[in-house]
Amino acid sequence: MITRYTRPEMGLIWDDDNKFSRMLEVEMAVADVQAEMKLIPREAAKAIRQKGKFSRRRIHELEKTLKHDVIAFVSNVAENVGPLGKYIHFGLTSSDVLDTALSLQMRDAGEVLLKGVSRLEKALRSLVREHRQTLCLGRTHGMYAEPTTFGFKMSGFLAEIQRNTQRLNRTLKELEICKLSGPVGTYSTLASEVEAKVAAKLKLTVETVATQVVPRDRHADLMLAISLLGGALERLSVELRHLQRSEVAEVTESFTAGQRGSSAMPHKKNPISSENITGLSRLLRGYAFASLENIPLWHERDISHSSVERVAFPDAFILVDYAVHRMSDLLEGLKVDKKRMLQNIQRSQGQVFTSVVLNHLVVQGLTRDEAYMNLQRVSHSMGEGDQLQDLVLKDKYLKKYLTKNKAEEIFSGAYHRRMIAKSVDGALKKLGGKS
Repeated sequence: MITRYTRPEMGLIWDDDNKFSRMLEVEMAVADVQAEMKLIPREAAKAIRQKGKFSRRRIHELEKTLKHDVIAFVSNVAENVGPLGKYIHFGLTSSDVLDTALSLQMRDAGEVLLKGVSRLEKALRSLVREHRQTLCLGRTHGMYAEPTTFGFKMSGFLAEIQRNTQRLNRTLKELEICKLSGPVGTYSTLASEVEAKVAAKLKLTVETVATQVVPRDRHADLMLAISLLGGALERLSVELRHLQRSEVAEVTESFTAGQRGSSAMPHKKNPISSENITGLSRLLRGYAFASLENIPLWHERDISHSSVERVAFPDAFILVDYAVHRMSDLLEGLKVDKKRMLQNIQRSQGQVFTSVVLNHLVVQGLTRDEAYMNLQRVSHSMGEGDQLQDLVLKDKYLKKYLTKNKAEEIFSGAYHRRMIAKSVDGALKKLGGKS
């Protein structure tokens, strides 16, 4: 992934040096266990642990001739160990090391990602609490619907992020896999007892049944979870982009000193963070699709998945990590314009209260169809400056079913505030926070 979207903490996990370090960790753990089981000389395991090291430059140099990155890695480590280096990779096949090392990388990457998601949850929870009673328009089809509060709006996104956290935890756990079962998974070159002991050392779980590789449904499941997190970020991004449109102007991304919005138009404050996150989520969906394509390998394995994963896994983790933190930055600095939200409600001319009026009219004796058609008639005939409250109270058919006091109660938004506050409190309780 390009440097622009790489946070150092996540980028280091996917750096080649860390990849080779994790591979060496697997090789050393295998040698230690083999020595304990007297499969290789004890001094060999000791030499491998004390002298085993690698040079990325030397590995790439060897690979030019060998045309095999794992053999180049093993050869380079063996060079540094000396004569006892012949016991490195004893009984293993390349995928044993690659897949087990990848599990270690993904575990590390998952910890970093989940830490970022926790920050995002905190930012959303703060907005839910702060704007619990900040009335704003709810919109369906992009049109005025009913009043809601900005806090309740954010509570839905908080719930979605929590579901994504649960998915990530599950899929990451299911990829903490150790696979050391040899060329076609039959333990013909390495006893299953070695695999079990190494798995325990590395705090991994032995694969149930492997071929030459860990079955790729596990990896696809994780990538789908990552893409779903990207989808959640995009859904929130799209909402914030709409709310920042000039005609709406209910929220604004922070605009720092010296920041420029447009090279041509000095007045511009564009929703660049939410637009950026929208774009990144498209890439994440693409990586998920590629991972699904990796599941049906030929027979016990081929390497068609390898080229995909060299790009997809580092990029997906790096991108989603960046997007999560960029969204957290956005939310922590978000400017919420309460006055504008009320102005937009007022621009609806009272039409956003029709559903409550409808229910009241039914209670007062009208059939639902009668109440609906007459409210629709009055609403659709409104002109500039009209207020639905006034028109209903003057309407010859409806006025006898609605008193002035009841109309003021309904059109003040007090009922909506009361019910929405209750909904927000209920949501926070379900989501593990206090109101």
